[in-house]
Amino acid sequence: MTAGLPLGPEPALVAAASMVFVDDVRAPVLVEEDAHHLVNVLRLGDDETVIASDGAGGWVPCRLSGLADGGATPGGGSKRRRAPVSLVVAGSPSTQPGPDPVITVAFVPTKGERPEWVTQKLTELGVDRIVPLRSSRSVVRWEGQRGDRAVDRLRRVAREASAQCRRTWLPEVTPVMDLDGLATLTGARPCLARMGGRRPGLTPPVIAVGPEGGWDDDEVSRWGDGVGLGRTVLRAETAAVAAGTLLCALRGGVVGPLA
Repeated sequence: MTAGLPLGPEPALVAAASMVFVDDVRAPVLVEEDAHHLVNVLRLGDDETVIASDGAGGWVPCRLSGLADGGATPGGGSKRRRAPVSLVVAGSPSTQPGPDPVITVAFVPTKGERPEWVTQKLTELGVDRIVPLRSSRSVVRWEGQRGDRAVDRLRRVAREASAQCRRTWLPEVTPVMDLDGLATLTGARPCLARMGGRRPGLTPPVIAVGPEGGWDDDEVSRWGDGVGLGRTVLRAETAAVAAGTLLCALRGGVVGPLA
């Protein structure tokens, strides 16, 4: 397990001006969207340090290059010149070990932008696998092309949040599935988040959070009493973040299991 490792990201990751994801850390190439963000949103200049990561633990410090004149676009536009903006490798590639155990939080999507908020926060906390669930009492139904678009949106949110919080391991955001699919994916019996359940732990490191109406009797009968997340009734999105917080704190050694 990763418990006992130093808390927080490596100092070099924190000290960098920004972080981007690339295909190959030995030959990092900026995509247009990242170049725009670095230059026109963050307003970075030449020689600023940017971390390039492959999303699978590998990362390397780079220097931003191609903005020596700091000039504006022709015609006096507000956007700064972006070409030929590039990343110049400025150190040796490093690799962070993979998480152990892999933490999975599954949640039934609710209305509006709350699924994006949940995904962002679970990513910041360090959850490794984020699973949108369908359940008997689901109000929001992500099916077909609508479901594909929704999941793609969550993946973009997870990628942006990973760069912001300096995660070198991108979380997996899976397609929408039911509890049977979740059990098959993780190889473990998922723990349902429920009032009055047992204390959460890392055996298994899988918690499923139900819809606003809660799990139905058949789901509880099949999957068990589950785990409790506290003594108050939580909103569905709050419960998902609470689950991620508890599991990641247990894995990281921030808190220990009660005797």
